[in-house]
Amino acid sequence: MLPLVRRLAMLVVLASLVALTGCSGGHASRTRPMRTALDGGRYVEAVTRLDRALHVRNGELPTRLRGDDALLVLDRATIQQALASFEESKRDYQAADAALDLLDLSRNGSDAAGRMLYSDDAARYAAPPHEKLLLNTMNMLNYLETNALSGARVEARRLAVWERFFRDRGREDHPTLALGALLAGFAYEKSGHADEAARFYARAARAGAAGALASTPELPEGSGELLVVVGEGRAPRKVAERVPIGLALTRAAPLLAATDRDLAGRLATAGAVTWVSYPRLVSGTTAKLGPSSVTRASVGGQDVALTLGLDVEAVARAEWAAIEGEVMAAALSRTLARFVAGQAIEQGTKLSDDKGVRAVGALVSLFVQGALAAADTPDTRSWETAPARIHVARVTVPSGTHEVSLEARGVRRVQDVVVSPGGHAVVSLLALR
Repeated sequence: MLPLVRRLAMLVVLASLVALTGCSGGHASRTRPMRTALDGGRYVEAVTRLDRALHVRNGELPTRLRGDDALLVLDRATIQQALASFEESKRDYQAADAALDLLDLSRNGSDAAGRMLYSDDAARYAAPPHEKLLLNTMNMLNYLETNALSGARVEARRLAVWERFFRDRGREDHPTLALGALLAGFAYEKSGHADEAARFYARAARAGAAGALASTPELPEGSGELLVVVGEGRAPRKVAERVPIGLALTRAAPLLAATDRDLAGRLATAGAVTWVSYPRLVSGTTAKLGPSSVTRASVGGQDVALTLGLDVEAVARAEWAAIEGEVMAAALSRTLARFVAGQAIEQGTKLSDDKGVRAVGALVSLFVQGALAAADTPDTRSWETAPARIHVARVTVPSGTHEVSLEARGVRRVQDVVVSPGGHAVVSLLALR
C-alpha cells in the first residue's frame, strides 16, 4: 500500500504546484493598471505602473527579462513613443525585439507538454505575424522622427528578414507591410538609396498602401517634404472566457481526432464536463470619448488629408479568425486530457484490495482534475498598446519652419519643424486611448 499512497501523494503535490504556478494568466492582472491609466490619458502613470510590474524604477530595463517581461517592455516602448520619449522607446523596442526573437526560436517539447495538459499560456509567448512586423515598423518610426536614417534602415532590414520568414510560410505581402514597407521605402529614399526605396515601395503597394504614399514625389525647387503619422486607439486584446462544451465541440470538431470527438460528445451528454476555458478577442480601446475626439492633422493651419496606412485591429482579427478553431480544439483537448488523467488514477486504485487506497484514489482523482482545471488559463497575452489604426500623410511644403498639429481621441501634439530645401521631417502622434 505504501508505494501507491506515496505515488498518490506525489500527484497531489504536482497538481498543487501546477495550480499555483502553472497559470500565467497573471499577465492580464499585471497590465490592468497600465490599461486603466491609458484609458484616462495618463501616459506617465502607465509607464510607472509597468515599471512596478517589472520591478524597476524610472523606466529602467530589468537585468534579465523573465516570463512575459518582454511583452511588458514592448507595451512600455509604445507608451514612451506616445510621450515623445523616443530614445527610451527605441531602447525598449530593441530589448523586446531581441527577447521575443529568442523566445520564438527556443520553444521546445516542454512547451508542448504544458499546452497539452495545463494551459496555452504555460508555453513561451509566440508573437503573431502582425506583431512581429509592427514592432520593427514602430521603431523605424522612432528613428525617422529623430532623423536617424541609419537606425531606420536597420529596422527596415529587420522587417525584411521577417517578411521573408512569413513569405516562406505562405504569408506573402502581409497587410502590415502596407505601412512597414512604406516607412522603409521613405527611410531609403531620404538616405539617397533610390533603388532600395523603390523595392520597398513596391512591397508596400502590393500589401495595400496607397500609390501616392508609396512612391518618390517630384519636389519643386526650394521645397521639402513632411511625413505625418497618427496612431489611435489600441489593438484588440484577448480575455478569458468559459464556453459550453457543446459549443466548443461544434466549433472545434473538424480539428479533433475522432476519438476525442466521441469522448467529448459522451462527456457533454453525461454532464461530466460542462465548460471549456477559451480566449476571446475584444476591442483594446475601452475609453468612452465624445464626438469631438476626431483624428486630424494640419500644417501651418491648413488641414491635411490623412490616409489609413494600417488597420491593425482588422489585421489582428483576421489572424485570430484563422487560428481560432485550432485554439478551441487545443482547449477542448486539454479538458479531455484532464478528465482522462483523473479517471486513470481512480480506475487504477479501484484494483486495490484496500478500501483506504480506493477512497484516497477517488479523492486524488477529483483533486488532480480540479487543480489542472484551475491551471487551465487561456492565453490572453498580446502586445496591448499597439495602436488600433495608423494614419499617414505625405505633404510637400516650402522650405522653412512649419507648425504641425496632430490630434486624435482627445490627445493633441503641436510641433514646429524646420524643412530644408530638398529635406524632410517626420512628426507622429500616438493616442493610446
